[in-house]
Amino acid sequence: MKPKLVVIGAAGRMGKRILSLAAESGQFDIIGAVERQDHPDIGKDASVLTGIEPLNVELAHFYPYPADADVAIDFSMPVAAVKTIDYCLESNVALVLGTTGLSDEQHEKVKAASKKIPILYATNMSIGMNVLFSLVGRVASMLGDEYDIEIVEQHHRFKKDAPSGTALTLAEKIHSATGRDWPGALTYGRSGRDTLRQKGTIGIHAVRAGDITGIHSVLFSTLGETITITHTAHSRDTFARGALQAAQWLVGKKPALYSMADVLGID
Repeated sequence: MKPKLVVIGAAGRMGKRILSLAAESGQFDIIGAVERQDHPDIGKDASVLTGIEPLNVELAHFYPYPADADVAIDFSMPVAAVKTIDYCLESNVALVLGTTGLSDEQHEKVKAASKKIPILYATNMSIGMNVLFSLVGRVASMLGDEYDIEIVEQHHRFKKDAPSGTALTLAEKIHSATGRDWPGALTYGRSGRDTLRQKGTIGIHAVRAGDITGIHSVLFSTLGETITITHTAHSRDTFARGALQAAQWLVGKKPALYSMADVLGID
């Protein structure tokens, strides 16, 4: 049987693509599409968001949720994600969570919920980016302390959180591999007359412009040479396809907190 899917944040940039690609794939039974209460398309068939054939699923606010879903995908806002977690706990629904900008308290809620239901949380669900997550720590460890590390992330003008969750995950992977102070090693941009780079720090710089989908570059530089590793997302489809792959993989798993590395079988 096809997994029964609910999409949270269905009218957002990511939600629309998830709905479209899930419908096109024919691998899911879409039974729910959730959006904020004041959205102008509430009450209409969710296909109005995508231009595809009717889904026979009403775009709805949070309650009532479909009670018989197998998996939910949430790319919404932190406050909405909390409600999604509560729903998944109440209905025993697996959760693929891609919402970034979560507070420490919200992260703890995710961890606590994962003891009761399977949750896959990822700041970036692109397969290529998750390979990069696996690589950057190893590269930093091999190069050693004489290489300065800078992370530059670029996104569209509408992105609210900065730095991106992906940039922070890249920094975390480097920290884990090299033992740098966390979060004390992070330097967010630079300004002023006395901003000489401190050894052992990781610079993070956020660019917000136009409709950039997502570009992340990690620079490893020392006197005489620079290595730059860059991932460029050509469209949101790369994230949506990763989320759908994760949703299929997660159905039927034991309660735990999973990552895209688990889906892909990489370290």
